[in-house]
Amino acid sequence: MGEDEKGLEKILKSSTQFLWNLFLLTVGSIICAVAVNAILIPQNFFSSGFTGVSLFIHYLFPSLSVATIYLFLNIPMFIIGWSLVGKRFFFYSIIGMIIFTLALYTVNIPVPVHDKILSALLAGIVNGVGSGIVLRSLGSAGGTDILCVILQKLLSIKVGTTTLIFNGILLVVAALTMSLEGALYTLVYLYVNTQVLNLVVLGLSKRKAVFIISDEWERLSEEILRKNKRGVTIIEGIGGYRREHKQILYSIIAFQDLPVLKKMVSNIDPEAFVVVMDTLEVMGAQVGNQPHW
Repeated sequence: MGEDEKGLEKILKSSTQFLWNLFLLTVGSIICAVAVNAILIPQNFFSSGFTGVSLFIHYLFPSLSVATIYLFLNIPMFIIGWSLVGKRFFFYSIIGMIIFTLALYTVNIPVPVHDKILSALLAGIVNGVGSGIVLRSLGSAGGTDILCVILQKLLSIKVGTTTLIFNGILLVVAALTMSLEGALYTLVYLYVNTQVLNLVVLGLSKRKAVFIISDEWERLSEEILRKNKRGVTIIEGIGGYRREHKQILYSIIAFQDLPVLKKMVSNIDPEAFVVVMDTLEVMGAQVGNQPHW
């Protein structure tokens, strides 16, 4: 392949990646805007992050739109984060913030659900889907995502800790100044939102950690490496009762590959001891996700 062809291929790949991320940011932002304008605002619910702050201010000053407030809250965050956030993440987050702001201005699809608890459940599902789609891109919709990255870089405060503290303070203030009932319904909404978001982002690709103790560890290791195309680590262990030396196979696999692995182990050694564990996060070029900010 010549240099011109390689250059063209690189441009096409880059363009395709940009369009795909633009599509994810647009679709996700529109879905989130539906949740805000059609459910959260009519029901006087709150939300998390800068959207929650925007809703809180909007309820105090109805003449200010949620979109306008959200835009002005984000401006200082992006100014501060310019030198602290990865340029690619910053670029896509700027686009995501603009798209989400425009969606808040323009998207208002009526949702004929009036029951409070059903509204909280539906808002959680809708916003969870939208947020999950946005997070599958290389950027975000701005807001606390940028704040979390800034605090992570400056003060080494974990992203989850910042989110928890920020949303906790927001809900307490909302309950004390606005409505305790609204804050409680918002808790229901946030729980459903988190579960759906995790499902959309992780889906069936959630990875499992597998430990295998077997006398047939060599055959199992070969099967995992060569036929199942998965990495495996051999750990030296000693049995607590008989003090026998044991080889423990350790591997990270995708959730959907687990039945195949279990069947393979069962066929080779029905007496094998297998432990399957959930993983909170897996990072690495081959098996996990690298933070893109």
